[in-house]
Amino acid sequence: MGAIEIPLENLFRIIGKSIFHLEVDGIPKQRESVLLAIRAPRVLLGALIGATLSISGCSVQGMFRNPLAEPGLIGVSAGASMFAVMFIVLGHGLFSSMTLLFGYYALSIASFIGALFTTWLLYKFSVAYGKSDISTLLLMGIAINALAIAFNGLFTYMATDEQLRTITFWSLGSLGGANWKTISVILPFSMICIFGLLPFGKALNAMALGEAQAEHLGINIKNVNKYIIILAAIGVGSSVALAGIIGFLALLVPHLLRISITADHKFLLPASALLGAGLLVLADLVARTIVIPAELPIGILTAFMGIPMFIVIILKNKRERRFL
Repeated sequence: MGAIEIPLENLFRIIGKSIFHLEVDGIPKQRESVLLAIRAPRVLLGALIGATLSISGCSVQGMFRNPLAEPGLIGVSAGASMFAVMFIVLGHGLFSSMTLLFGYYALSIASFIGALFTTWLLYKFSVAYGKSDISTLLLMGIAINALAIAFNGLFTYMATDEQLRTITFWSLGSLGGANWKTISVILPFSMICIFGLLPFGKALNAMALGEAQAEHLGINIKNVNKYIIILAAIGVGSSVALAGIIGFLALLVPHLLRISITADHKFLLPASALLGAGLLVLADLVARTIVIPAELPIGILTAFMGIPMFIVIILKNKRERRFL
């Protein structure tokens, strides 16, 4: 679906021709090019980023034992974006050696470093005596987001016209830059993040009882936290590097599953990846079709979906405190 209509019959014929090398005639070249060069990589990129952000959000919430610990809200996405924008503006000068060393992967690595550093800061400041302090967590998130806005403003002032267009992309979030090269860049990072986090379901279930109880059950808390921070930072960093900030998805998906089905992380982690993939592809479909032939930034849509859920979580926590 999109500005150029592709009938279902043509869809299967194009797929048969491109994948199975079937002899198929009568397919307009324009439809074939749109499907294979634009829409297919875009849907795949949306599924990868949706799955990566959602499973990262679920694991970070489990680690902090708090449903509000979403990578965008607590500043992880902002930290990744700040380092990415810094790389865009200063990459040809200050980070030229990094560009030569890593090539097309350099921007993703810069974004990953920003996400990793931010997550480490949050953990150090908000976790004390085995418990996370929600007020400290949110205040740190506000501070990091404000710092990112200030630095992004500075780099915007220093940027050229071409760099300005790229920076605007970061602030709104979009899958419009999807192609098979971007898929090849994000695929290893997403697979490392998703398949690396899946085995931590049992550990996160134990940590939900408290870190002392988890240690009695044989869980190495320091190692679990370290691996979750690194893997979530890899996922968020690579996603921000290729699609900008797509907020609230990592908050919305795990919480929807938690309140509707179960809080068991052995189920939540894979289910978050699947639902996040589907939800972001659906949101991108709406973004592409709601204002045809223009395109709505996908970050706006995910914010509209996530903010009401965020308000519901706050009101629910407020009611629970009142009855304690």
